[in-house]
Amino acid sequence: MVTQPKGPPPNAKSLEDAFFARQDAELLEKMREEARLKELRAALREAAPKADNLVIDRLIQLGIGPETVLAVTLVPLIVVAWADGSIDPKERAVLIRSAEERGIKPGTPAHQMFERWLERKPSPHLVEVWKQFVRALNAAFEEPERRAMQAALLGMARSVAEAAGGFLGLSKVSAAERAALEDLEATLR
Repeated sequence: MVTQPKGPPPNAKSLEDAFFARQDAELLEKMREEARLKELRAALREAAPKADNLVIDRLIQLGIGPETVLAVTLVPLIVVAWADGSIDPKERAVLIRSAEERGIKPGTPAHQMFERWLERKPSPHLVEVWKQFVRALNAAFEEPERRAMQAALLGMARSVAEAAGGFLGLSKVSAAERAALEDLEATLR
């Protein structure tokens, strides 16, 4: 005679616990990933406050963090400011405001690098690496994202160029700054 066991087999509870533990771990990991993406989005939004959601999403998809966005954003501004050989106090004020708007706080490594750029013109090598990176970034972006990035960077760079008032206040942008803006625009195409 075969006897029927009373209740579930002894390992059923273990199986059930393991199943729910795995589901809980997956949910916990999903929650952590959502929190990480939310933090990354906020950091990218701080580094690029005028970027639209398409650009932010593409940056995340490409694995580009806020530090890289800061470099992509600030290098052209510094290049335009140094185009005529020195940084005018009005240009400096626009640059500092741009850096602050992007969350560059005094005492941070980003701020120290930025301060060096205000004191010494960045090397041609940095500018060339920036251009190569931006060209690659352009290739990874769709047309609307490219246009948005181009408009934002050119707009900020123009505000730096216009800050000094040009030669004797007659022209808003010096010839050297205009050439730097044209080079920037050609790079962003």
